[in-house]
Amino acid sequence: MKSLYGKFLLITVAIMIGSGLIAFLAVYTYYHQVLKEHNDAKNMAIADSIAVFIDTNEGLDLEQYLETQAAAGYKLYVVNEEKVATLYGGSFRVQNLLEDSIDSVLDGNAYHGMRDLPSETFVTGFFSNELANTVGVPFSHKGSKYALFLRPDIKMLFTEVHSILGGMVVVMAIFSLLSMLVVAKKLIDPITALTAATKKVGDERFTDVLDINRRDEIGQLANSFQEMTMRLSENDRIRKEFISDVSHDFQSPLLNIKGYSELLLDENLSIEERKNYASVIQSETERLSSLTKQLLLLTSLDQLSTPLTLKTFSLDKQLKETIRKFRWLLEEKNMTLSMDMAVVDFKGDPAFLEKVWENLFSNALKYTPEEGTVEISLVENEKDVVIEVRDNGIGIKEHEQERIFDRFYRADHSRTISGTGLGLAIVQQVVKFHEGTIRVVSNEVKGTTFIVTLPKL
Repeated sequence: MKSLYGKFLLITVAIMIGSGLIAFLAVYTYYHQVLKEHNDAKNMAIADSIAVFIDTNEGLDLEQYLETQAAAGYKLYVVNEEKVATLYGGSFRVQNLLEDSIDSVLDGNAYHGMRDLPSETFVTGFFSNELANTVGVPFSHKGSKYALFLRPDIKMLFTEVHSILGGMVVVMAIFSLLSMLVVAKKLIDPITALTAATKKVGDERFTDVLDINRRDEIGQLANSFQEMTMRLSENDRIRKEFISDVSHDFQSPLLNIKGYSELLLDENLSIEERKNYASVIQSETERLSSLTKQLLLLTSLDQLSTPLTLKTFSLDKQLKETIRKFRWLLEEKNMTLSMDMAVVDFKGDPAFLEKVWENLFSNALKYTPEEGTVEISLVENEKDVVIEVRDNGIGIKEHEQERIFDRFYRADHSRTISGTGLGLAIVQQVVKFHEGTIRVVSNEVKGTTFIVTLPKL
């Protein structure tokens, strides 16, 4: 049986049979180790009382008396001196009483057949309906010697109460088996539904909702699977958007390069026109180069579980060095720079953090008009350091602030300014790897402030 339901049924039946077998062997062992001798002594006492009663009552009608005892629930096997045997009560399944045993009882000795009966597998001695499984005592009646062999008649011992109890056991076993089948079905149905849902997820169908309302482990599994499906669906959406955005961002400059390259083939172009077309091609090439580098950086960040190479370095010096790289742009746009930096030694990955400051500072310069202002501050607290990059540029609309960290997302007003839409995604990823946070405060009139908080590792 390959199905879980079939296996559960097979295991349930095997457990019931196994438990019954173990119970029987336990009872069997207990009878032979403890009860057998006690049972022999009890029946020997009954046989002695019958023999004493016969010995002390000479006028007793022996046949009637023995028949009466047999009717009370005993099997009696009586042998006289001539070795003539008479059976009172039910018959024995096996007539295996030895001649020596009969002679011994006729000579006045007791016979302990119940006590001395050899153990036999799967046969409890108490139920073994054999003539050898009896107790024997001698008695005398009207001058003649007899040997009396006795054992209980098991059939007569089973009363209505035993029948009721036996019926209860059978009904309980059947009801338990049926109940287990119902429970198994209720347990397996959700698993079957989960299996079907898993196949759908494998086919990239994420929209189906599992109808499993349980509070047990299976319910928790179903909830976890549903959450996983939602995340996979979101990741699938992001992946498709990512591919679409990458295709678009690569296609546009490639088309421009292709178009202007074809224009350059015109021999009638003036030198000035050729310079302009070549300038456009160079600009688009640099855009592609920047996009490729940032995509490679994002890929490395995504693939490495612990990409950081931590070491202690001067954070304020790194910020100043980053600013120095863009000083030419400050002078070109005649912008004012204000710095308020504490001396801070920070433990982190300087290579990745440098990308953060480059992206934030270049954005501040890019989206701030000429003669604008950029302010940078570095504050060290007891448990963290806070870096703020503030400008008085064009700002970000409130509804766009939630998406600026998405890959390839660019606000409407920034689409006229060159960029890849990957810079802030890189910033957020690096800050996240440092267990820090980044948030934005922006106003379309007053400008934008990025606030990076990095815990001290």
